[in-house]
Amino acid sequence: MTPGELAGVLGEPPVPEGTWEREIVYVSAAALRRRLPPDELAARVRGLGGVAAVKVRGKGFLRIVLSEPYLDMEPAPVPFEPGWPDFPRTWDNPGFVVRYGHARACAVLRWAARLGVPAGGGAPPDPPHRWVLRVLAELPGRLVSREPGWEGYLLRLALAYHDAHERAPAVPVGDEEPGPVHAARVRVADVVRKVLPGPDRI
Repeated sequence: MTPGELAGVLGEPPVPEGTWEREIVYVSAAALRRRLPPDELAARVRGLGGVAAVKVRGKGFLRIVLSEPYLDMEPAPVPFEPGWPDFPRTWDNPGFVVRYGHARACAVLRWAARLGVPAGGGAPPDPPHRWVLRVLAELPGRLVSREPGWEGYLLRLALAYHDAHERAPAVPVGDEEPGPVHAARVRVADVVRKVLPGPDRI
């Protein structure tokens, strides 16, 4: 099941909720907006592969739990060109933070190829990369929003990726052998690279 398939059943992209550290949760008000019986819509969502649970909350909000996060390897491009200055190249400059996030993700792909990190892999199990996936999951909803807030979103994604890069490296360190967890983290880097604007190197 992809986010696109879930959005197709709901009629709109769902909204990610929580940190995704323990549960992959979306919420949706589609039943209210479309004036559909929430129990019927919940039953349709439950029929999708990869859906672990669906609960109706309040007057019709759906709380949807997935068995694992889906990582779209071909995310839709962000229709926004930030006008941030290139300098100063410090953490106080959001332009630097975002462009450096893109460059770091590009570097991870280069290092992974040199170190023989296997292709593929499932979703990263570590909380820092789960948070990156959580922020990436906002992208479909922002693409159809009248007020997507791209500047703030790109900065949040970049900061989340920097944190994941520092706390849970995507490539093996020292004598560590490359394995599935590294492959999963490299997949995240590849998606971040495609979403964040910037040069391959800074």
